Amino acid sequence: MADSKARKDGGILETVKTIFWALIIAGIFRTLFFQPFWIPSGSMKDTLLIGDFLFVNKMAYGYSKHSCPFSICPIPGRILGSEPERGDVVVFRHPTRGDDFIKRVIGLPGDRVQMKDGKLWLNGAEVPQEPAGTFTEPYAPQGPAQSLPKCANEPLSEGQVCEKPRYTETLPNGVKHDVLDIYPNGPGDNTPEFTVPEGNYFFLGDNRDNSGDSRWSTAMNGVGMVPAEYLIGRADRIMFSSAGSSLLYFWTWRADRFFKAVH
Repeated sequence: MADSKARKDGGILETVKTIFWALIIAGIFRTLFFQPFWIPSGSMKDTLLIGDFLFVNKMAYGYSKHSCPFSICPIPGRILGSEPERGDVVVFRHPTRGDDFIKRVIGLPGDRVQMKDGKLWLNGAEVPQEPAGTFTEPYAPQGPAQSLPKCANEPLSEGQVCEKPRYTETLPNGVKHDVLDIYPNGPGDNTPEFTVPEGNYFFLGDNRDNSGDSRWSTAMNGVGMVPAEYLIGRADRIMFSSAGSSLLYFWTWRADRFFKAVH
């Protein structure tokens, strides 16, 4: 009986040790290499859709205290850092709220950024856009939050087709990406000229009329200028995608988005 109890206690201890080391290894992998990230909102449509699942490359820009869960890494500033390129899609820690956001790098340190009549201007020059058809999706609740999309052809009833004009924008370094324009005179379509401070970055969502980004201060539900230490990593590839409110609803999986590169 004593031998049986000892074996049982030993088995429980081994299980606890195995779980402990598995968590340690997973934590190291998440901190140093790749962090999973679900897309919770439509601010980056049509590049990223609600329900896309990414692994964020944390080696891209180096490490700061925000590289660890709950920002607990004892790292002053940023180590092994490299600069993001204009057009990168980046996950970063919100400067005041502590949430993780994903947006596109538009302004680098020293850049002047402005929106005029819905068009992006960089350093006094308009960034070219070309019409790229219409992005369509069902007007229906999306993702775990069951949020309804914003549409250029509202009002709509559930189940109807939601439309958004789409344009291909070409940044000065040659990076091309799609942007959506829902409203002809949206609240962020005309802004003052922003100058990006040293050590900071200016971010925009690709869904320009449905994104809380650097056009808005943190007090106005935006992100303002984002210091380099808040960068977490670069989104390189979509690994999985589901349009439903639960991952288990296999009939809502978007197989055409599995392993799709992020541009």
